[in-house]
Amino acid sequence: MGRNSKDRIEPSFGAPQRSANRSTARGQANARSKKKPNKKQGKNNSSLWWRFFKFSTYWTFVLGIWGTIGVAVIFGFYAIQLPSTSTWAVPDRPPNAKIISTNGTLIANRGATGGQNTSLDQMSPYIPMAVIAIEDRRFHSHFGIDPIGLTRAMITNVTKGRFAQGGSTLTQQLAKNLFLEPKRTIGRKVQEAILAIWLESKFTKDEIIELYLNRVYFGSGAHGVDAASRRYFGKSARDVNLAEAAILAGLLIAPSRLSPARNPEGARKRSQLVLAAMQRTGSITKSEAKKAVSMKAKKAKRYWSGSQHYVADIVMKELPNLIGENHVDVIVDTTIDFKMQKHAGSIIGDTLSRKGKKLKVSQGAMVALDGTGAVRALVGGREYSDSQFNRAVDAKRQPGSAFKPIVYLTALEAGKTPETVRLDKAFSVGKWRPENYDRKFRGPVTLGEALSKSLNTIAAQMVMEVGPKAVVETAARLGIKTKLARNASIALGTSEVSLIELTGAYAPFANGGYKVDPYIIKRVTTLEGKVLYERNAPANPKVVGARELGMMNQMLRRTVEEGTGKAARVKNWQVAGKTGTTQNSRDALFVGYSANLITGFWYGNDNGSPTNKVTGGSIPAKSFATFMAAALDGKPIAELPGYYLPKSISMVPAPRPSRAGDKLAPMNDPLRKIIRSNENNPQMARQAGEHVRRPLSSVQNDGVPIPQGTIGGGNNKPRSILDLLMGK
Repeated sequence: MGRNSKDRIEPSFGAPQRSANRSTARGQANARSKKKPNKKQGKNNSSLWWRFFKFSTYWTFVLGIWGTIGVAVIFGFYAIQLPSTSTWAVPDRPPNAKIISTNGTLIANRGATGGQNTSLDQMSPYIPMAVIAIEDRRFHSHFGIDPIGLTRAMITNVTKGRFAQGGSTLTQQLAKNLFLEPKRTIGRKVQEAILAIWLESKFTKDEIIELYLNRVYFGSGAHGVDAASRRYFGKSARDVNLAEAAILAGLLIAPSRLSPARNPEGARKRSQLVLAAMQRTGSITKSEAKKAVSMKAKKAKRYWSGSQHYVADIVMKELPNLIGENHVDVIVDTTIDFKMQKHAGSIIGDTLSRKGKKLKVSQGAMVALDGTGAVRALVGGREYSDSQFNRAVDAKRQPGSAFKPIVYLTALEAGKTPETVRLDKAFSVGKWRPENYDRKFRGPVTLGEALSKSLNTIAAQMVMEVGPKAVVETAARLGIKTKLARNASIALGTSEVSLIELTGAYAPFANGGYKVDPYIIKRVTTLEGKVLYERNAPANPKVVGARELGMMNQMLRRTVEEGTGKAARVKNWQVAGKTGTTQNSRDALFVGYSANLITGFWYGNDNGSPTNKVTGGSIPAKSFATFMAAALDGKPIAELPGYYLPKSISMVPAPRPSRAGDKLAPMNDPLRKIIRSNENNPQMARQAGEHVRRPLSSVQNDGVPIPQGTIGGGNNKPRSILDLLMGK
């Protein structure tokens, strides 16, 4: 009995015996299951996957509906903050002023954009191709929003954990530029998308890319593709090549950082990515891309460069006063001769490059006018890209001796003549003691000689004789608007004036005695040809009489022919003018003229520091001669207006002929010069010759003529020797 009853095996009669233990039964069952698959279990697995699919589909659909509702709510929330769609319209592009020279050459485009509106067919085809390739390659297929690009940007930003890529299309960027502030907020992005869809419904793809290219910012102050093309390459958008187009397109991601003006290497590397993108999209071939990559980027100037931009600044300053508030593109016709303008800028730049350091001169300026006052060329400084301050118009500096013609004109109008004699000697006016530049005195001299040699003592005497008030009035009559000090030192040009004022004051000597008001703008029209302004100024008044005009031109011609302005002589042309040098050689000027062009040059330093003994007869006079020779080349030679012949010989005594035979007056005698200049006019020469051979009516002292007793009026009142010497 000691066995476990559970282990007992009961006898059977034909029935199969049960397994002695459960493990054996389970093993047999497993063996049977391997031999025959369980159909019910397979059906259960299939049902599980089906239930998962239905679950996923259901909730995806539900979430999609709720997501759509959420997006719609968000869009609706920000959409209601926008104005009514009935009021939506593309704002007008800021107006541009196209400033052109007399022959139609573009001087500059000015306005908020800095360039004119350019249609797709007017610009290089490489530009839109490059922009689309790098900024929005599916531009022609999306509806304003690019879901693929947006998804890709979101994944990239999430992966990198920062904002590394944007998903905006060109249409969205245009919407932002036209309507929205540049803020990175969800609300702004939603409004941007709404406006992009609206733009796509209103405009064609070509119209959208054209609007975009004409308004997008390209860095360095250039808005629009034309402004950028001229800013960086000095050419119209029409003439941009493939390499240049790639640079422009590359700027859009970071226009300030990648501007060729400040980062040419960065711009070049970015342009290579643009070229690769263009090649991938099939816009260009591999060989075209390779050729463009080999081109080196040139560093652009920091700002607009070229002397013509000083003119453009003046135009934009004056334009509102002529046409009022403007909302359309305009064309401004100026008086500028572009060839003269470029030549004048080159003269100043070259002169300062070669001699500026040695002479301690850093800046220069010039103005050239015709006889009507039209500005033919104007340079406000050495280089506009370095300094936009206009030294020809806005700077007021002492003119020095270049102011003396105004003093002498006042004296001539008071009855003096070029032959009037005064004593060059030391004298005082209160505490002021005028001295000549060379600190020498020459004794009795004529006014003609005094002006040609720029004697300060004689000019000071003239001011004291006619009065400072009369000199100031003469200056105002000639066109100087700056308030001048009424003191004796005005004789030496101590009151500050602008170069354009001073140059304009010389114009009456060249045009026959008529005052001028310098001007640059002669006409303003719209692109359609509507005239908004046209200069129609009244006739200029005559401010210099015929007698004084002839005398002044004789005196100022002598200054150039044999005086301080000899470096200003121009071959085959009658040229007159006057040098000017201020105290310690701080400013050096020469203002001169022919019969049809009046030109002034100034050299000095902005801080008023002394130069290395630069005088008006040095680089200013030489610059004048160089400019005038080119400006007058090919023009009909014309003589200066006015004519003067002394009525009496008593003003300039001549040596008495010796007993050995008649001798002519000295070669430097004014009448002798009249004879030489009138060899083809026997009658005029004969009249002058009657005065050349004359009896001795005064005494000679070491070759210096002593004035006769009849000088100054011819009355019988007894006068002292000093009275005679002073011409009283």
